[in-house]
Amino acid sequence: MGKIVRYITVDGSAFIIATDSTDIVYEAEQIHKTSATVTAALGRTITAASMMGDMLKSKDDSITIRINGGGPCGDIIAVSDYEGNARAYVQNPIVEIPLKPNGKLDVSGAVGTNGQLYVIKDIGMKEPYVGQVPIISGEIAEDITNYFATSEQTPSVCALGVLVNPDLTVKRAGGYIIQLLPGCPDSVIDIIEKNISEIPSVTKMLDDSMTPDDIAKLAMSGIEIDKLDESKAEYRCNCSKAKVENALISTGIEALTEMANDTKNTRVECHFCNKEYEFTPNDIKQLIVDSTQK
Repeated sequence: MGKIVRYITVDGSAFIIATDSTDIVYEAEQIHKTSATVTAALGRTITAASMMGDMLKSKDDSITIRINGGGPCGDIIAVSDYEGNARAYVQNPIVEIPLKPNGKLDVSGAVGTNGQLYVIKDIGMKEPYVGQVPIISGEIAEDITNYFATSEQTPSVCALGVLVNPDLTVKRAGGYIIQLLPGCPDSVIDIIEKNISEIPSVTKMLDDSMTPDDIAKLAMSGIEIDKLDESKAEYRCNCSKAKVENALISTGIEALTEMANDTKNTRVECHFCNKEYEFTPNDIKQLIVDSTQK
């Protein structure tokens, strides 16, 4: 399971959340069979969603990040509950593009930079909150940072990383988000800026066996911080037959009737976990009856 930790400065002026999401991203790669560059893109997105989900307040809250940058991997969607349990989907899991000149995976090339990043928060209001910002880099972390600054007016720093093994499995994945809270003094800002300019990459720290606690303390070194909490998170899909039935009913009587008249069974696959649900023509007929009684 992944681990998430949260700290706040003693004076309440800044906050950091850090995570080791290796297990979550590993599971995402196993489910979607992504190429190395797409694994990095998908892994960064689900890591950000997991941390942002853990920042929610109510047990019924959830957050969705959708990235559509116009690149060859297509849409990336990651959803997290308030505990940081997350699931993700990518439209095109196999994208083969050259490495960057520095030898690193070209995440931006797979994601694209001509599109939008959406953050949808379902926090118990009549309508979900939807934030939308242009993609500025396609590297994910910079785009999340821009989202916080532009849509939530919260000065933030986001760092994300995914290290992929030669066999395409995930070796390390994680990240952190630092946010400046109202009234944060310049002295604290200066220290954080200095730390961020000197701190190793997320994957380097994790590969050196640093824990999320170690990462948080290093990023905030020179500032007195208190630990708020820690939690475990996993790749978790909440699909069910009942939810699929409701989705089928939402297609309308005409579509259901067409399915019921087909001699073949109707199969519906969950995009997030690849679980398949099968419905016989008689099952569909019962859904028609159920839909007319609602």
